[in-house]
Amino acid sequence: MSRLPASPAESLDRTIARLLTIGSYVSMALLLVGVLLMVIVGRSPLDPIPHDFDPGTLVGDILAGRPDGALWLGLVVLLATPSARVAASVVGYRRAGDVAMAWVGLAILAVVASGVVIGVVLGGSGA
Repeated sequence: MSRLPASPAESLDRTIARLLTIGSYVSMALLLVGVLLMVIVGRSPLDPIPHDFDPGTLVGDILAGRPDGALWLGLVVLLATPSARVAASVVGYRRAGDVAMAWVGLAILAVVASGVVIGVVLGGSGA
C-alpha cells in the first residue's frame, strides 16, 4: 500500500516538529556538556557566575573548554528554538501562499525581537 504524498501542511508540521526536536536535543546536550565541564574543573552549580552573558566571549569559551560557553550556548539554543519555529512557519506559509499567516508570523517575530532589544537596553542601564 503506497502512501499519498504529504500535503504542504503535513510537510510543514513535520519540518517544524523536527526543528523543535533538534533544538531541544542540541540545547540539552550543550547544557549537559556544560555541567560535565563544571564537574571536571571542580566548580559547583551553586558558585556565582564568573561573568554575565557576553556573545563576544562565547566562541572563545567553547574553544577553551570552559563550562560557561557550553551553558550559555545551550541556553541561547533553548531560547531561540521557538523563534526558529515561528520563522520556519513564516517560510512555510509563504510557500503555501498563505500570506495572511506569514504576516502574523512576522508580527510575532517583531514582538519577540522588540522584547529582546528592550531587554538588552534595560538590562544594560541597570534597571
